[in-house]
Amino acid sequence: MTGDITRLSALDLSRAIHARQVSCVAVMEAYLDRIDRFNPGINAIIFLHPREELLAEAKLADEDLANGASRGWMHGFPQAVKDLSEARGLPTSWGSPIYRDHVSTADSIHVERVKKAGAIFIGKTNTPEFGLGSHTTNPVHGPTRNPYDPTKSAGGSSGGAAAALAARLLPVADGSDMMGSLRNPAAFNNVVGFRPSAGRVPSDGTELFIGQLSTAGPMGRTVRDVAALLTTQAGCDPRDPLSLATEDLTLGGPAATKGLSIAWFGDFGGYLAFEPGVLDLAGKALDVLGSIGCEIETVQPEFDLLKLWEAWLTLRSFDVAHGLRELYDKPETRALLNPQLRYEFEQAQSHTPADIHAASTVRTSWYKYMLALFRHYDYLVMPAAQIFPFDVDLPWPRAVGTRETDTYHRWMEVVIGPTMAGLPVAAMPAGFNANGLPNGIQIVGPPRSDRATLEFALAYEKAAKIETGNAFD
Repeated sequence: MTGDITRLSALDLSRAIHARQVSCVAVMEAYLDRIDRFNPGINAIIFLHPREELLAEAKLADEDLANGASRGWMHGFPQAVKDLSEARGLPTSWGSPIYRDHVSTADSIHVERVKKAGAIFIGKTNTPEFGLGSHTTNPVHGPTRNPYDPTKSAGGSSGGAAAALAARLLPVADGSDMMGSLRNPAAFNNVVGFRPSAGRVPSDGTELFIGQLSTAGPMGRTVRDVAALLTTQAGCDPRDPLSLATEDLTLGGPAATKGLSIAWFGDFGGYLAFEPGVLDLAGKALDVLGSIGCEIETVQPEFDLLKLWEAWLTLRSFDVAHGLRELYDKPETRALLNPQLRYEFEQAQSHTPADIHAASTVRTSWYKYMLALFRHYDYLVMPAAQIFPFDVDLPWPRAVGTRETDTYHRWMEVVIGPTMAGLPVAAMPAGFNANGLPNGIQIVGPPRSDRATLEFALAYEKAAKIETGNAFD
């Protein structure tokens, strides 16, 4: 086998390893060489293990294959776990100085599954402090920079994972998504992210019955790679009482698209602000969908979107603040919390149980509205981000176009609709603006249609002739 190993898709890499066309040691060396070359400039991977230890692990993986034992489709894959998830024996800082020296003693469920599939953990991927704000920077590790322009943000909270994929430092990557934490960095880094249906990837957190906004999910450079990682992450687990039943998520091929009906949300009838050029770029993605036979209709949501935003603020702050209450209640740790987290606590303290119930009622109404839309449309499409990658030194964007932001996360409002409805979403590249900065679209499927949504995304990917992982080429 010749050429750059890191250019192989994850599935092609798996086939090459299992056919003994390339050794696990050679794979590890290729990725570590690329990390040594490019990671210092973008800071995507943190807590990197020493090279000699990782090469020794790769050698053991080669010996297993020589003896006829495959650990799984990810046998010998270098993997870095997002620093909001735990991997036994690896540090987990959550981007916080409070946990700077914390070492995990157990694996998160989806991490456990990736390990069983044969991956070798080489370190972690960078994330914002406690994952808040779609901009990967924190006081422990510093910012992750965008591989397409290191003066810009990589997005977040899966910014380290997305940047690592764009720079070909990893074959695939795990992420998580509450307020677009998979979708926004996918758009900012020209890669693929998938937010699964609620319950598709089980959680083992401390808020199993109330933490229903966030989910782990896969990221990659191709739709097929993302789908392969999802099959590893997904499936019922008794440790999560809300996890969905295990089902076959293997892709059958690109969806048949002729005659499919697509609702395009655009700027939500003028409700949302966008940086100039974002909607134009998304329009090119719509042209691709039209070229493969999709029938596209612009839809203005018939819903009180401000009420949806206010319900989101209530439920998000309740979710975030409840999980970190102990840190806020202690003055010595409260002083170490960032402004974003303090904002969420202030919001949570201003809400009554009646407010939370009312917000849940709005969320239910929104879900029913989504169901009504899916009686007329096969998929919903909307931009994945409202702006292009912004200055890496900003804590968050202060304006979207000419509209000032009134919270640290108002610039991400376009992503909350699918989250509130628990729908599957494929974040797909849409291209680049005149300054070479990427952006993308969200393809939103009906409830629990994860496989079908990915097959539709695969048809779009094929027609758009998307190329990813080329940031430094």
